[in-house]
Amino acid sequence: MGKIAWVFPGQGSQTVGMGVDLAEHPVAKARFAEAEAILGWSILEKCQGDEATLSRTLYTQPCLYVLEAILCDRYREKAPQVDFMAGHSLGEYSALYAAGVYDFAAGLQLVQKRAQLMDQASGGKMAALMKFDRTELMEKIAATEGVTLANDNSEQQVVISGTPEAVDAIMNGVKTKRAIALNVSGAFHSPFMAEAAAQFEAILDAVTFADAQVPVLSNVDPQPETQAAALKERLKAQMTGSVRWLEIMQQLSALEVAEAVEIGPGKVLTGLIKRTCKDMATANIDTLASIG
Repeated sequence: MGKIAWVFPGQGSQTVGMGVDLAEHPVAKARFAEAEAILGWSILEKCQGDEATLSRTLYTQPCLYVLEAILCDRYREKAPQVDFMAGHSLGEYSALYAAGVYDFAAGLQLVQKRAQLMDQASGGKMAALMKFDRTELMEKIAATEGVTLANDNSEQQVVISGTPEAVDAIMNGVKTKRAIALNVSGAFHSPFMAEAAAQFEAILDAVTFADAQVPVLSNVDPQPETQAAALKERLKAQMTGSVRWLEIMQQLSALEVAEAVEIGPGKVLTGLIKRTCKDMATANIDTLASIG
């Protein structure tokens, strides 16, 4: 059998109603109860509530982490083989959980603090750009103060982050097929998150990481890594660093991964992989039924 990678989506993949099929599963029920004890609110209630509340960073990130952890554990019972892990932004926390770097509760506590800090960020702007001249875009970003490449998702899809003025300058100054301002509170994955990242670093330092049982490709460094200290340092850099997803996909191809399994709601990552890695098979685990 060829090599297999598990990939975990991040913010933007949430949908109202996700996870409801897990409500009566006995192991999932225990996880939901454990999560509620940590968070002080119900994952399932937020997932079945209104879209505006679920899309708020404070709630989105813990909801995604909990659902991805549950689906991952259930899927592992059926398909234990996995050779590499990777996650997009918040999804990296699920990937580290899946790789055995920390337990469910420790990961959720980290995600909760991360979500709180990011939810409190203000004054920045993010925008998604689709179909553009990549050279022109990168030159414009380099020449514009106050903006950075936040998510390098594929050759023709990126997210920029920075001050509203700088982001608008890129949106208005580069020819794209689509340019959409994102509904987020701050300039995530940019130097503007430095204060939040500094606060989060102290929280990370207090958590013990174990060596990964499966190599993890990190957002800020797409090279496979198992060393606990290195994985923690990469996570420290993630809040201000770019999500180098294009490079992660290219690295998975170079590592001769035959199949990528996206574990979590939506099909964002498998969609990107299909367009970038033409020979790589994909699968989606987003419900109990999809596990089979």
